[in-house]
Amino acid sequence: MCVTGLKLTIVSPERELYSGEADIVLAPGVDGQLGILPHHASLITELAEGELCARAGAEEYYFAIHGGFMHVLPDEVIVLADVAERADEIDAARAEAARQRALELLSKAPPEERRLTELALRRSRVRLKVARRRRRRPVPPSYSGAGDGE
Repeated sequence: MCVTGLKLTIVSPERELYSGEADIVLAPGVDGQLGILPHHASLITELAEGELCARAGAEEYYFAIHGGFMHVLPDEVIVLADVAERADEIDAARAEAARQRALELLSKAPPEERRLTELALRRSRVRLKVARRRRRRPVPPSYSGAGDGE
């Protein structure tokens, strides 16, 4: 348990993506960006698609989150993501290709398929944004790869 920070755990149905300390967690809430600091009031909130950032000292960890929930306690944050990826796992070229495909399909999609195409477009944009973070900042060796076979 962290004395001055937060214990942060990020999990998806497939695995645990991160478990460690954080000084602040910035998460995409359905009503806007959430900033969680130590001693935050307890809450449970729904997460939207977007970028989640965890800062621990000088290190920053980025994740693409595609829905889920976040449980906040004064000294702990648990993220239960529907789908989540660490920045170092995202193939930017593949995400860009998916974005291009979604843009092309959007212009041709019948009304009943537009919602799914728009969802694919949003997901690819989030993945690209998070992947670009990785290029600007190297992944530290302490980055948790728990549960992914690394």
